[in-house]
Amino acid sequence: MQLIVATGLLLAAIAYGMTNLHMFPGGGTASALPVTLTVLAIVANFVFGVLLNYGVGNYAPTLVVLSLMGMDPRLCFPIMAGAAALMGASAGVRHIKTGALDLGAVIGLTLGGIPAVFVAAYIVVTMPLEVLRWMVLVVVLYAAAIMLQAALRGRREHHPEDATAHVTG
Repeated sequence: MQLIVATGLLLAAIAYGMTNLHMFPGGGTASALPVTLTVLAIVANFVFGVLLNYGVGNYAPTLVVLSLMGMDPRLCFPIMAGAAALMGASAGVRHIKTGALDLGAVIGLTLGGIPAVFVAAYIVVTMPLEVLRWMVLVVVLYAAAIMLQAALRGRREHHPEDATAHVTG
């Protein structure tokens, strides 16, 4: 799963990088999407919500996908925040039922998240679009590297005989 996510993030980073270098059309001014793209965006955000449970953030992928669909990147933050809130509420119910809930972490994230959302919203709205795009590209590449590293580490831990076969073989 992590290898698939890393590959998807790398492909998104390439597409977004090409957009930043004006080698790929990226749009970026629309405040709404046509019905077909809206449905695709909802499906993509559902997938991103599932991936949130595996430790993959959803802001960079949401920003990349919606920007490539032609939406103004500044409008992606509230969409991502709303999607994350819905995912958090639904996942939280499961964690509460299983008893696997660290209330200290919940309170810390909640208290820290409130001012962070206001700061991020203000920065995103006032930030030059090109700077925002390059920053998101860096975040996507970082996330892809972390996922790739985790996938490779997991593969070595689950198949140690493969690592020793190369050494002795």
